[in-house]
Amino acid sequence: MMKRSIKAYVTLGMLSGIAYVLMLLNFPLPFFPSFLKVDFSDIPALIAAMIMGPSAGVAVEMLKNVLDIITTGSQTGVPVGHIANFITGTLFILPTYFLYNRVKTKKGLAFALLTATLITTFAMSVLNYFVFLPMYEYFMGFYLPKEIVVMAILPFNLLKGLIISVAFMILFVKMNHWIVKQQTIFTK
Repeated sequence: MMKRSIKAYVTLGMLSGIAYVLMLLNFPLPFFPSFLKVDFSDIPALIAAMIMGPSAGVAVEMLKNVLDIITTGSQTGVPVGHIANFITGTLFILPTYFLYNRVKTKKGLAFALLTATLITTFAMSVLNYFVFLPMYEYFMGFYLPKEIVVMAILPFNLLKGLIISVAFMILFVKMNHWIVKQQTIFTK
């Protein structure tokens, strides 16, 4: 029992570290504002959720953001971007996990990822409109018109979700046997 819990903490730490490094390797997409960037840091959190359960995926999302706050800080003094990143990742991971566990097939995973992308896109559009854009304006004096949510943030989050989904599907197909083996270790 003790050996398994140590392995879980080590695995969470490793996946959080990988997520943090992937978070640093972000890049903008053409035709979108430069502050909207894609990174693949949600993939290790998805792997954690798949092998250890949804709380592990959320923990990886939290730890990568804490590591980023410690190392890069926050422009606002309040980690608005980190909070948004954590919520975005959590909104993506949880539906993927719960839907995939109902239909454990490649088609089930594709459906789960697409549904999670749509949920995340819609929820983050609402949250950006009512919460995050006003927070940036309050803490940084950084005003963005609310129309940016529909013109840039919504399509960006949709495209980002699809990019991450495709990347995860490719990895999942290659890593499926390892993931199943890890699930048996962590769910005994």
